[in-house]
Amino acid sequence: MSRFWKITLIVVLVIVLAVVGMRLLHKSGDPGSAQAGDKGKDATPVPVTVVPVVKQNVPVYLTALGTVQALNTVTVSPQVGGKLLSLDFVEGKPVKKGEVLAQIDPRTYQASYDQAIAKRSQDQSLLATAQSNYQRSQNPKYSQYVAKMDLVAQQNTVSQYKAAVAADNAAIRDAKVQLDYTTIRSPIDGLAGIRGVDPGNVVTTGTAIVTLTQLHPIYVMFSLPEQNLDMVRRAAQGTTPLQVTALDRVDAHPIASGGVLKVIDNQIDVTTGTFRLKSEFDNVRSQLWPGQFVNVRLLVNTVDGGLVIPAQAVQRGPDGDYVYQVQSDKTVKMQPVVVAGEVGDSHVMIGSGLKVGDQVVTEGQFRLKPGSKVNPLKPGEVPAAPTAAQLEKAKKKTKGGGRRH
Repeated sequence: MSRFWKITLIVVLVIVLAVVGMRLLHKSGDPGSAQAGDKGKDATPVPVTVVPVVKQNVPVYLTALGTVQALNTVTVSPQVGGKLLSLDFVEGKPVKKGEVLAQIDPRTYQASYDQAIAKRSQDQSLLATAQSNYQRSQNPKYSQYVAKMDLVAQQNTVSQYKAAVAADNAAIRDAKVQLDYTTIRSPIDGLAGIRGVDPGNVVTTGTAIVTLTQLHPIYVMFSLPEQNLDMVRRAAQGTTPLQVTALDRVDAHPIASGGVLKVIDNQIDVTTGTFRLKSEFDNVRSQLWPGQFVNVRLLVNTVDGGLVIPAQAVQRGPDGDYVYQVQSDKTVKMQPVVVAGEVGDSHVMIGSGLKVGDQVVTEGQFRLKPGSKVNPLKPGEVPAAPTAAQLEKAKKKTKGGGRRH
């Protein structure tokens, strides 16, 4: 490179540095910059909604998806075959235990019963004759004329007819059972479903007449992860059964409360890593229906004196959860917190980071940064309208800020 070009390059570099220096000096002396620097001090406080941290007893729940299961489900089928004469229940209506559901033609079974009765009468007469002969043969007046072999034969005849009468009694009981089966009765208190056959049809022992379901009480089956097993078992060792609530699957609205945990299954499903539980509800108003899917909430513990704040106060940052805490000078700071659990649908319990009475911002966080001046308001409260003097002052500031230098 020639000497001329070196000199030219040095001159250009000096000119560029001079221009940059002059611009920096001009900005540092700009009144507008000074005004912008003082803007944070004179900024209007940001109106925000503030609530205090409160202490209360916090219930600890485990939640799961559950299935409603009837206490008893019975498919009623005939125990004898024959022509169905009538159905004596109403589909979809309750039935009581022992109530007549259907009637099968009993004539064939009645005839069998009558035959068994007649056969017993015949054998009883033969037994009476045999006993009379045997007793007469044992009389001292006639015993000398009766051979010992005949006496033994008469004794055996009496035993034979006694056995025949006993068999007749058994046959009568069997015939009576078969006859009674022609009247079909409800085995449980329950709700009748849709009938499976019509009167006039010939039914067999494999014909399903109707299915009955017992709804009061009713079970709700659900599963929990295996890591919750110890917690549930410890809680279940108390004298009071664990409380269970059934919630609607759409909006988590309680549809049945007052349920109790009845059974913890004795094994863990190795394919899903969960264990099953059975809860029972009285279901007096039939809120729960067999086969229904519900959200289940199991109360396993109650934390005494938990610190609670609204859930919307908690913000998420790159370093974890935090809240905007209002300090005594009405400025805010970002306070890291640890959320220990949910409290209902709108609040959370704080494990650490806050104490009772601390003021946290629940609305208006998007306008805040650490050190921002705030106007704390109660929930539902609105900021007061600005006075004429405040409006005039703001107007002057706006005009002053718009001047160009």
